[in-house]
Amino acid sequence: MNIIKSKQRVADHGEVFTPTWLVDAMLDLVKGETERIDSRFLEPACGSGNFLVPVLQRKVAAVEMKFGRSEYERRHYALLALMCCYGIELLEDNITECRANMLEVLSGYLRLEESDDLYRAAFYVLSQNLVHGDALTMRTSDDKAITFAEWGYLGKGKFQRRDFRLDALTQSAAFSEEGTLFADLERHEIFVPIKTYPQMTVAELVGIAAASDSGEMA
Repeated sequence: MNIIKSKQRVADHGEVFTPTWLVDAMLDLVKGETERIDSRFLEPACGSGNFLVPVLQRKVAAVEMKFGRSEYERRHYALLALMCCYGIELLEDNITECRANMLEVLSGYLRLEESDDLYRAAFYVLSQNLVHGDALTMRTSDDKAITFAEWGYLGKGKFQRRDFRLDALTQSAAFSEEGTLFADLERHEIFVPIKTYPQMTVAELVGIAAASDSGEMA
């Protein structure tokens, strides 16, 4: 893979892609986390997915090892693996490409058709988890505060979603220092989700996506 798309993009945006060999070496430094299905990764300049794609590939390999004999569990845990990957990207063409690349990994692993509810749910998750915006200002391309969904799998086909503002989450390091007044993060108001959704199945998640697309959601 080329490490640049054009010299102009390098000059305008400092865009340089990390080569595959270096990505693999860096991910090997946290190998255990890359192979844990529910570990969360955020790439603040995700490009077209140089880091996130191999992270997801490692996660789905872990899904196959643990749940390969159960189609039901394999599908749900593969979706959870996708749900735990996050990215921010300044350039619109890159974020579009990143979403497509991530979806290709999941759909290829599960052999999904576009009409499959799981494919549609994954498409929606990627629209929430991979944000077109600026990680430095923590604002979206339309100048809204970046918000991320924390997804959890509760078992038996049920998922939980809670939304948090990125600018609040980035304060966690300071508040979690030992001996500080706010060392107990769960009790401090800035770590309260801005929205909590009811538990949902894949089909219900698709329904939320459809409502969002039609403008029915607030």
